[in-house]
Amino acid sequence: MSAPDGSPVGAERSVGQLFASATAEMSALVHDEIALAKAQLRQDVKRGLVGGGAFTAAGAVLIFSLPMLSFALAYGIRTWSDWNLAICFLLSFAANVVVAVVLALIGVAFSKKAKKGQGPQKVAASMKQTAEVLQNAKPHPRRPARTDGGVEAVARSTS
Repeated sequence: MSAPDGSPVGAERSVGQLFASATAEMSALVHDEIALAKAQLRQDVKRGLVGGGAFTAAGAVLIFSLPMLSFALAYGIRTWSDWNLAICFLLSFAANVVVAVVLALIGVAFSKKAKKGQGPQKVAASMKQTAEVLQNAKPHPRRPARTDGGVEAVARSTS
């Protein structure tokens, strides 16, 4: 088994190797954070497109269905109730408006979800947390130097 840099596990590594390893891991972390931000932005854009599509569908339904649906509904109401034909056409129009309002409300709901998307904010918070952890990281504590004049043996790496 070996460490990510290829050295055997348990073998002492030099400060340069440790720094290179930490730098590589930080680089990978930053790349992962950027990939996460892109994925979350993609999801927010997709929600926004669904909301826009719902608004477009609401407009299309209102415009294209009014003539045919209005005539059919008005004559159907007239046949059923024997009311004045003008009142039947007004009721037909009101039914089309209700359908358009329901589709517009669906569009509003999806647009609000897209606006509430916390993708970039989550990534920024994660990056701040990572920076705080790295700022608080301290090197391994060293033993204080001997004051009695004795020499202390220090292990050195061979690389």
